[in-house]
Amino acid sequence: MPRNWAGTHEYAAPRIVVASTVAEVRRAVAIGGPVHALGTRHSYTDLPDTTGTLIDLASLTGGFALDPDASTVTVAAGTRYGELALWLEERGFALHNLGSLPHISVAGAIATATHGSGDSNGVLTSAVRGIRYVGADAQEHEVRRGDADFDALAVGVGAFGVIVAVTLAVQPTFRARQDIYRGVSWDAALGGLDEVTGAGYSVSVFTRWEPDVIGDVWVKTRLTADDDEVPGALLDGALMGEANPLEGLADLTELGGVPGPWMLRLPHFRLDGTPSFGDELQTEYFVARSEAPAALRAVRALAPLIRPHLFVSELRTAASDDLWLSGAYRRDFLAIHFTWHNDPTGVREVLPHIEAALAPFEARPHWGKLHLFDAEAIARVHPRAADARAVFERLDPDGRFVNAHLERVGLRERRR
Repeated sequence: MPRNWAGTHEYAAPRIVVASTVAEVRRAVAIGGPVHALGTRHSYTDLPDTTGTLIDLASLTGGFALDPDASTVTVAAGTRYGELALWLEERGFALHNLGSLPHISVAGAIATATHGSGDSNGVLTSAVRGIRYVGADAQEHEVRRGDADFDALAVGVGAFGVIVAVTLAVQPTFRARQDIYRGVSWDAALGGLDEVTGAGYSVSVFTRWEPDVIGDVWVKTRLTADDDEVPGALLDGALMGEANPLEGLADLTELGGVPGPWMLRLPHFRLDGTPSFGDELQTEYFVARSEAPAALRAVRALAPLIRPHLFVSELRTAASDDLWLSGAYRRDFLAIHFTWHNDPTGVREVLPHIEAALAPFEARPHWGKLHLFDAEAIARVHPRAADARAVFERLDPDGRFVNAHLERVGLRERRR
């Protein structure tokens, strides 16, 4: 059976249908029975799985339609962000942000509120202006920003239909540079965390939870001119020139302060390279930025449990939004991300400790990554979960898009 991109989850669906057109998606849904969409396979759980038919959308690509007057672009659901970014750059446009991997599909990323980074940047879904999807009736439907159901469906986790096209906000192209700061101590970072996360347009902190220093601070600066200067120091850390924050990985976008177009600087990894470590598990939790220092102190106390299973952790931020199932719903967040060795048993033994430590901060899990939250836990941290479930049930009363994962986290009613 097929697996996710990292080879760490095997899909249980008995049938997979490859759809390269909307008509093929409609035919697959019309066959009947349980159905679910599958994108570029970057989820780490059974979220995109089903007991019926998986519709593989990786070939549902292209279809770019730029509307300069509205500052939007419409793109087919399976298109990878990196491919869309290249197409936009050729026409003088940009997206507000990109995730660390340009390999992820547009529909899959927005459905799980994947986010990129930046204190003032919303998650990728915040750029969505419209969604076209095939519903349980096998017909094509559209929902646009401002419509009654939009805030429920924008981060829809595959619970209501199969997205076939997405309309995103765009802006004029821009240039950026990437710099690495090393030597920032935990004491300085926790006392001045806003200064760290606000050091650039997009900032990532890579940490292995060592006792004294926080790790490498990867600052992506949006430029007005290629000769814009950046500070030589950040708190008690220093600019490190050619330093690599992910030692051992070669397929990173260009570092060392070299100016370049936005789509070759905002992601961490090159579209033509291998994303991340590959043979890995990932977990991520979102806490309010106002509580970020305390949450980080709570996780630091678990460092001896975490480090034996860890490749690296990444800390990022995003601005609040009104999307019901977004990790940033009604609060700016700090994302605490873990890239783990492919050791499911060991990781699952650590996660209860992390989730307990973050419980006082009402941490929300990333929908596409490994976590242990059940329906009760999700309801505690997502105030609109029940409202979103009601919308999904109304649009799909027979449960065509229900699966075990959505039942487990309480986003669809149990059918058995």
